[in-house]
Formats: sequence, structure tokens, C-alpha cells
Amino acid sequence: MTETLETSLAGKVAEQARQRPLAAVLAAVGIPMFMVTLDNLVVTNALPVIRTELHASLSDLQWFVNAYTLAFASLLLTASALGDRLGRRRVYLGGIALFTLGSAACALATEPWMLIAARAAQGFGGAAVMPLSLTLLSAAVPEKMRSAAIGIWGGISGLGVALGPVVGGAVVEGLNWQWIFWLNVPIGLVAVPLAARVLNESFGGARRLDVLGLLLSAGGVLAVVWGVIHGADDGWTSAKVLAGLIGGATALAAFVIWESRTADPMLPLRLFRKRGYVINAVSFTFSLGTFGSIFLLAQYFQVVQGYSPLASGIRTLPWTMAPMVVAPLAGLIVDRVGARVLVSIGQVLLAVALLWMAFTATVDVSYSHFVLPFILGGVGMGLTFAPTATVVMANASPADQGMASGANNTIREVGVAMGVAVLASVFASHGSYMSPQDYVDGLIPAVKVGSVIVAIGAFVALLLPGRRTPVESESSAAVLAH
Repeated sequence: MTETLETSLAGKVAEQARQRPLAAVLAAVGIPMFMVTLDNLVVTNALPVIRTELHASLSDLQWFVNAYTLAFASLLLTASALGDRLGRRRVYLGGIALFTLGSAACALATEPWMLIAARAAQGFGGAAVMPLSLTLLSAAVPEKMRSAAIGIWGGISGLGVALGPVVGGAVVEGLNWQWIFWLNVPIGLVAVPLAARVLNESFGGARRLDVLGLLLSAGGVLAVVWGVIHGADDGWTSAKVLAGLIGGATALAAFVIWESRTADPMLPLRLFRKRGYVINAVSFTFSLGTFGSIFLLAQYFQVVQGYSPLASGIRTLPWTMAPMVVAPLAGLIVDRVGARVLVSIGQVLLAVALLWMAFTATVDVSYSHFVLPFILGGVGMGLTFAPTATVVMANASPADQGMASGANNTIREVGVAMGVAVLASVFASHGSYMSPQDYVDGLIPAVKVGSVIVAIGAFVALLLPGRRTPVESESSAAVLAH
């Protein structure tokens, strides 16, 4: 009788958990993810001001962005593994708390190295938030609503990207640059209890932590990015640059070999046997070309045309707001149209937009000439976000979803870091901050390179599987149900 009562109560609790309002679930995963995505770009419009106040170099500016993205990328898969082992909600909450503390440390920084270190702490916290937010969302909604929910999740991510430059510009102009980080603190304090109340704990397969894999992957990427960042200044044939590039490549090769042989890999290579996982290559080229270009274009209106941080942020809105509108729509139609069509078109539009921007940029060009390429680029980004997440989750079993999401986000964030490093290196080889014309001279070839990289991703996207048939969809639903 007692066992029957306990079973009944457990069933009622489970039923109540399943009946959490979708809005509450989206708030619990969306608010922290919004903070994390916002901080990818929130610093971009503040870079000219930070450069002046902290006496930062171009290398420092790159590390203000890359310390965050590299720390983020290095721990994404480990955070997913910890979530599978210790509880996804528990690790998710810890990530929000660490991100909030890192934000406070950023605000208190008085030297470039202090801001770089604090940005890394933010990135470590964000590494637990991004992949687990998608995993927790997927587990909290019925399969028939999953694509729509992921589309909204992608829209929230797009909103973070959209508002990053504007929020950064508004805060820097109205207060000071430190407040772009202080704003995260009260949001984090609200997000932790909200997520703890709304989200249910879940676990994946208990896996041992792959410490050697973590060290090889993080060290390899860090060394390669360091080499690229310092190549333009120190010379590509200098001993330390070559040591960074060769050492990093060697570490990454060793990482692949280790992952293929260890019993508990951080990144199971079997995940990449499915055709759908070519989406990871698209994520890499997309992030490399796009966010490397954004790093430079976000500063263009201040450095070249003399606009204030807020005015500069507002001028990027046609580009950055479009994903917020397009991503949810793409999530609603991806099952009917197919991810291959949406992602391919998105990459083509984005490549054309970047090339258009490169040919448009001059010292005295009117802002109106940027509006159409900005909108085109935003639509391309929006057609990429949600379908990418849908492909990743659809090609993974429930037990592998955390790893699959973590792998995709890792590759994307490594692409961001590499993009900033590579395109800033191209910029430094052709231009500088010495005058508006010098800046334009460096900007144009860098953004052209970004366009070519995104165009390569458009061709790769054609290798994605086509639209699933109704029979295949029902079979996938049955697998997820069991």
C-alpha cells in the first residue's frame, strides 16, 4: 500500500513537472542564455573606449573578446559531461553563478590583464549555460513542440546578439563601460532561483571526465589562436609564433588520436559519422567569417566616422535585429522545408552581405548604403541559428544530446575566436588605428576574407541531409519517446 502511494505521488510529481508552462521553461533557459550571448558582442562597441581608458593594444582588444570565447569553448564539452554525471540543472545553476561573479570581476578591472582574466571567468560560467540550456529545454517540452521551442530559443539567442552592440553602446555613453558588466549581476541573481524552481533535474550517461582530452583541446586551440594574434606584429616566421602554431596543431592532432582511443572520450568521434554532423563544419565557417567581421565592423562607425558608442550600436540594428525575427520563423518551418535549404540560403545571403559591406566601406560613405547589406546579413544569420540547433538535436540520442550540443557550441565558439584572430591579423597587415583611412584600408580586405570563409560554409551546407519524410519523423519520435 505504501509503495503504491509513493508510486502515485511520484507519478503526480512527474506529471506536474511535465506540465510546467512553456513560457516559464523558456524564461528559465532563455534569460541566462540571453546574458551569455549578449556578452559575446556587448563589449564590441565599448572597445574604442576601453582601449583609451585602459591603454589597451590591438592584441588586448582581441583578447577581451577571445578570453571569453576560448574559455567558453574549452569547457563546453566538460560542462556537458559534468551535467550528465552530476545533474544538468545543478551544473547549469553553477554556471549562471560563476558567470555572474565573473561579470562583477570584469566591472572591477583596472588593467587589461585583469579584464582578460575576468572575461575568461565569464566564459567558464557561460560554458555550462549554453549547451545545458538547450538540453534542459529539449527535455522539458513534448517532441511535437520541440522544433518550435528551439526556434524561440534561437530567437532569444539572436536577441542577445542583436542587443549586444546597442546595450554596450548605450551603457558606455550613458554611464561607463564597467556597467555593461554590472548589468549582469542582478539578472543572474534572479535567474538562479527561477531556473531552480522551474527546471527539473536530469542526468545522462555517467561518464568519466576526460582530463587529458580537455588539456589537449584547450591548449591546442589557445596556442593556435595566440600564434595567429601575434603573427602580424611579431612576424609569421618568428620563433614564438611558429612555436604557438606548430605546438597548437600538434596538440589538436594528439587530441583527435586520444579521443579515438580512450574509453570515455570528451568528444566521441562516433558523433561525426552521421551525415547531419557536417553542420559543425558550417558552424565553424559561419562563426569565423561572421564574428571576425563584426569585431571590426562594430568599431568602424566610431573609429572612422566619429559616431558615439550608442549611435554606432543603433546603426547596426538592421543587421543584429533580423535574427530575432527570422530565427523563430526558421524554427517553425525547418521540419517542412529541411535544414539544408535554410542553412545553405542563409550562408549565401550572409556571404553576399559581407562582400557588399566590404565594397561599401569608405571614410565618408553615407550610412544608408549599409542598411540593405545589414538586413541581408541578419536574415542569413537568422536562417542559420535555429536550423543548426535542430539538426544537432535530431541527430543525437537523448543520452548524447548534451555532448552533441556541447560539441556544436564548442566548434562555433572556437570559430568566433579564430575569426577575431584571423581577420584582425588581416586588418593589422593592411591597416591600423592611426587614422580613419588606415582603418578602412585594413577593414576592407579583412571583411572580404570573412565573406569567402562564409561562402565556403554555404557549399558545405549542401552536404546536409534533405528534409525528413513523415515516416522518418515518426521513427525519430519513437526513438526519443523510448
